Amino acid sequence: MKKRILLIEDDTTLLQNTRELLELSGYEVFTAQNGEEGIDLALEKLPDLIISDIMMPKANGYEVYKALQKRNKTREIPFIFLSVKANPEDVRRGMNLGADDYITKPFREVDLLTAIASRLAKHDILRNNFKNSTTSPEEAIYDLDGLREYFLRSGEIEEFHKLEEIFRETGNASYVYLVEEGLIKTYRLDEYGKELITGLVKKNDFLGFYSFKTPSAYPETAQALQNSKLYRITTEHFVKKIAASQNLMLEFGQLISDNLITLKDHLLDMAYSSMLKKTTNTILEFAEKIQESPRDHIRISRSDLASVAGISTESFIRSLSSLKKDGLIDIVGRDIKILDLEKLHEIK
Repeated sequence: MKKRILLIEDDTTLLQNTRELLELSGYEVFTAQNGEEGIDLALEKLPDLIISDIMMPKANGYEVYKALQKRNKTREIPFIFLSVKANPEDVRRGMNLGADDYITKPFREVDLLTAIASRLAKHDILRNNFKNSTTSPEEAIYDLDGLREYFLRSGEIEEFHKLEEIFRETGNASYVYLVEEGLIKTYRLDEYGKELITGLVKKNDFLGFYSFKTPSAYPETAQALQNSKLYRITTEHFVKKIAASQNLMLEFGQLISDNLITLKDHLLDMAYSSMLKKTTNTILEFAEKIQESPRDHIRISRSDLASVAGISTESFIRSLSSLKKDGLIDIVGRDIKILDLEKLHEIK
């Protein structure tokens, strides 16, 4: 069976000449003359290899590659950049993205054909090695770290802007997510429409799993507090992975138990602590969740912070003023900066 190649090139003459070369060499060739058309054709035809120019209308070669990397069915297709750009920075950028090769124009026919043949051969060898492996995916995932690696390897990438919803309460719980970048809040609305934040989800945390019974509904809404990148797999697939390993099931069960204890502690704090203590604990919680250093600036809206604390925004702001007056924090514009971490922990 002929190997199928997708050629994306906006230069009509070069497109036709290269297509003829590849067809004479025994390949079946599909062509596109801009990036958007190339993405659509790749998803439709699922070629064995993609060759793409870089400087193109509608979507350049880098954008084409990134778009196809987000899709499970196209991310493993060998990808060769083809461009007149020849400086080391451009070559390095293309290769750092993960492309298989970078060929500069004008090129020798033999160089292009050799690159294609070697990339196709490498891909076939890796695929055959995977098929012949005695280790099944279930056997390879035996702990939470392995599960996170599986999400990064096999999950579908989803990117969300600040304040964009990931899922909504009562919606079908179709996916489970792993947070790769950013910060997510989960919340519910009471009968008066007041928002109660139920959790904060940061990098390396799982999001969206609520029941081993499928289908189920999301019991809360998830919204990005920062620009965020997540990987997702279907809930059904997630349950199968958990159920396939006893050790993984125990670790995930412990994770759920730990999260429940944290939530109970937070609810007790909301019920019985002073407003100043609630404010302090919320600042510390956000600092732990989103900062590499607890003393870095916290850039979250006052209303979100107040919602986590379980007090009104006005009460929260008054408490912030008190903490600033005591020299424990500083307020720079909309940012909060911790000045005395130890004394914040000591507040009753």
